[in-house]
Amino acid sequence: MEPESRGGLQYAEAGGVLVGMLFASVLAGFGVGWLAGSAGIGILIGAVIGIPLSIYTVYRRYRDVF
Repeated sequence: MEPESRGGLQYAEAGGVLVGMLFASVLAGFGVGWLAGSAGIGILIGAVIGIPLSIYTVYRRYRDVF
């Protein structure tokens, strides 16, 4: 009798979601900053918002695994 298989945490997929969400928020910050006249500040703000947003996204996706 084999033990019941639980869905495990796929580290590569979680890392991809983390990096993808961070990249998307930095890209959005770049776009808004470029339209406002300062792309560098937009990238910085996008990164500051993107780090907790990407962590939260991975947590929400894999909350049943923990």
